Amino acid sequence: MKIVTILGARPQFIKAASVSREIKNQVKNGNDINEIIVHTGQHFDENMSDIFFEEMKIPKPHYSLGIRGNFQGQLTGQMIESIESVLLKEGPDWVLVYGDTNSTLAGAIAASKLNIKIAHIEAGLRSFNINMPEEINRILTDRVSSLLFCPTKVAVKNLTNEGFDYWKNNAEIVLSGDVMQDSAIFYKEFSKKPIDISIADNFVLGTIHRAENTDNPDRLRNIFNALNEIAKEKQVILPLHPRTKIALKEVSIDASNLTIINPVGYLNMIWLLDHCSLVMTDSGGLQKEAFFFEKPCIIYRDETEWIELIEYSFNFIVPAESEKILEAFKTFKPSLNYDVDLYGQGKACSLIIDKLVSSTK
Repeated sequence: MKIVTILGARPQFIKAASVSREIKNQVKNGNDINEIIVHTGQHFDENMSDIFFEEMKIPKPHYSLGIRGNFQGQLTGQMIESIESVLLKEGPDWVLVYGDTNSTLAGAIAASKLNIKIAHIEAGLRSFNINMPEEINRILTDRVSSLLFCPTKVAVKNLTNEGFDYWKNNAEIVLSGDVMQDSAIFYKEFSKKPIDISIADNFVLGTIHRAENTDNPDRLRNIFNALNEIAKEKQVILPLHPRTKIALKEVSIDASNLTIINPVGYLNMIWLLDHCSLVMTDSGGLQKEAFFFEKPCIIYRDETEWIELIEYSFNFIVPAESEKILEAFKTFKPSLNYDVDLYGQGKACSLIIDKLVSSTK
């Protein structure tokens, strides 16, 4: 079996690390699996890309496409063209895509045009906000995939509600659990404290990178105002995403109280997760990682794909308004019962590869 894996953004590197490790395990046990990794170049900052391949022991990409661009359509179109060339050369049995980025959609479109089967890891997630680029990517990728690996029961329900059925659409829905939890369990013991920064006890870990926030000056200012106010009481460590760094240059914002650092590698990030007292973010992946490390999380967005974390009171979602973010910081009472099984407890990767193998025979 030959798999072409399409990667382009930080969360995909983390997910692929555990899946690639499971592929190696299955090869050792006698399964004939050949994985070809394609890196589109969507994340080109070294700390957002190359460092992940090094510290997480992900096999180096067989193809690095180096695609750059300023516009969504431009990026996606170039990716489709380049990925198609790779697929024509490699002739895989499966194209494996992750999540909801432009790289995800480009891989799915290129494969579908060549009638190559697609497996989508993290299928079925919905924010129900069609204005989010990620929502478009999710929906279109799911529609052309043959195996839909859903991380949660909610994701399965979403696909069922949309009419996905094996006999109607030739797509099979699989409740796999979340590969991110596999990664968190495996890499926790390898976590590393970031160097060259002073870290206080009981600090807050913050991130902000969603286009809905960074491309809207009012929302961006509101979030930073709230974080800056919170930082008067507790240290707020904010690894600054390249998108956010660019946006900050165009908006007058007071961030004088924040501990702003460059993007960190995954092993540094999970150390910060493991040692913080609270996570504040607009990231989809970090919402779950907070749960994996048993930390409460406040989300400054209008909706979230991971509604089970809201329903169980592990996380709290709040609009990007300074007063409401500050109120949530002061009043949120999270659940402390982390024994509930929401994401498969670290068994997702083996289930996914077993299913791919059995579906290829």
